[in-house]
Amino acid sequence: MTLLIIAYLGGALTILSPCILPILPFVFARAGQPFVRSTLPMLAGMAATFALVATLAAVGGRWAIRANEYGRLAAIVLLALFGASLLSPRFASTLARPIVDLGNNLLNANGSGRAAPTVKSALILGVATGLLWAPCAGPILGLVLTGAALQGANLQTTFLLAAYAAGAATSLAVALLVGGRIFAAMKRSLGLGDRIRQGLGAAVIAGVAVIALGLDTSLLSRLSYASTASLEQAVLDRLHTKPATGAAAEVAGKDVVIADAKKPFLSDLPVEGYAPSLDGAIEWLNSKPLTTEQLRGKVVLVDFWTYSCINCIRTIPYVRAWAEKYADQGLVVIGVHAPEFAFEKKIDNVKKALSDFQIGYPVAIDNDYKIWRAFENSYWPAGYLIDAKGQIRYHHFGEGNYGRTEKAIQDLLREAGSQMTSSAPVAPNARGVEAGPDLGNIRSGETYLGYEQAANFASPEGLQADAPQNYSIAEPDLNGWGLSGTWTVGKDQATLDQAGGGITYRFSARDLHLVLGPGGDGKPIRFQVTVDGKMPGPDHGSDIDADGKGTVTATRLYQLVRQSGTVGARNFEIHFLDPGVRAYAFTFG
Repeated sequence: MTLLIIAYLGGALTILSPCILPILPFVFARAGQPFVRSTLPMLAGMAATFALVATLAAVGGRWAIRANEYGRLAAIVLLALFGASLLSPRFASTLARPIVDLGNNLLNANGSGRAAPTVKSALILGVATGLLWAPCAGPILGLVLTGAALQGANLQTTFLLAAYAAGAATSLAVALLVGGRIFAAMKRSLGLGDRIRQGLGAAVIAGVAVIALGLDTSLLSRLSYASTASLEQAVLDRLHTKPATGAAAEVAGKDVVIADAKKPFLSDLPVEGYAPSLDGAIEWLNSKPLTTEQLRGKVVLVDFWTYSCINCIRTIPYVRAWAEKYADQGLVVIGVHAPEFAFEKKIDNVKKALSDFQIGYPVAIDNDYKIWRAFENSYWPAGYLIDAKGQIRYHHFGEGNYGRTEKAIQDLLREAGSQMTSSAPVAPNARGVEAGPDLGNIRSGETYLGYEQAANFASPEGLQADAPQNYSIAEPDLNGWGLSGTWTVGKDQATLDQAGGGITYRFSARDLHLVLGPGGDGKPIRFQVTVDGKMPGPDHGSDIDADGKGTVTATRLYQLVRQSGTVGARNFEIHFLDPGVRAYAFTFG
């Protein structure tokens, strides 16, 4: 029930996001119409269609992507006819005979004909709007879609997506009720009914044109890159917590005052439930398989991560330092490697990552997500602290709050009987890709290159699924990206078919990273990076030199840009001198 409430609130917050702008003309064209017969069916159709399409897209394959593409084309045609009928009520009656019924529905939908708007016509427009709606994937929608991708199609996924869409429909309904009253007052006082209707028709046609030309994503990124992510994260932090079964649910970070030094130390961290089993791992690295029984009496930090995730990489120096500092005091650190991409399921790749990151603590390979599901986890990275009795006492999702986490470790170690004295928190000397992000200057977000989650694609040819295509790209808008040369775009990566191809991204952040890997033959792939058309010089990342030259030798995250001076919007380009490279995702810091 808590997740349903979170999903509903996340949907309601979309009214504050620029992502809602492309569908507003279609929605507000219903203003002033009867709510039950017109507005409600339209919003219901939109919510139901979005929930269905999003479910298929999250768990489906190429057929789902193609089906949605055809649905979007049909929706664009349908809404263009609707906009034309708003401009001219006679238009519907001039349609060819095979679509007379559709024309009548559209005429009824705009309320300008003799017949009253019908539930059927409103529902048709709602379905069309739902096919075009692509809300921002903030923390809440990202949580739902990640769960769908990992757990497959199920009723829970559909219910959560339906709750998200219902939240958006609710906020739009409130806006429509207010807008309807304003439009009605204008009609009474100024007699501008026809002009208002024609203006709405022009807005609908303009909206259809923007979406059909693919201009909506780049335009929105220019209008405002700030989204409702901070509000959504606040909702998650407030509602998505496990119920405490202990005493007061206090957070770590407070200084504990001991009234009687002779009494055993008791931490005020809440009990969140017993830790689940670690039996789901298909293999263990750096250790024999560990069980909850073997770990009883120890304080355990379970860290969920995956080796190409930039947020996980930046957390590793702290986890590694804690494992070293508190090993003698009874702390056991266990990394649970839960892959995001298919290449991360290859155990040899994980072994190389352990060597590269100098990870010596035990790592459980959770390729089947059994441990992930047992912990009801939804995040990379995520840390869970387990006390000596096997109870979860603290958790933290994402980067940051390292001091609070270390304080929780110290509290549970003292509670377990450690006589450790107070000490300063760890301060690892993180360099290169492990260095913390420049949060004050990040205006670009994680961007996937596979068609399943691709957004802001700016090449005029459009993204072609699972088929070779010769792409071109000029200069994209902020956070827009494109391909040049011949590429085959798959579900989660883009593969270069011929040497000389490249990728362009207009970004604004201190650091730019790109997850890259060689082709099936494993041969190294040479590349060169330019920033604003020039060699990067002092702005080069740790995986290239000042001339922008580098080589893809393994599938991992590569740091390609680190701006050394004032951080601003820059044009990033990477050109590959050899074919076969696989590109997965951009991240920024």
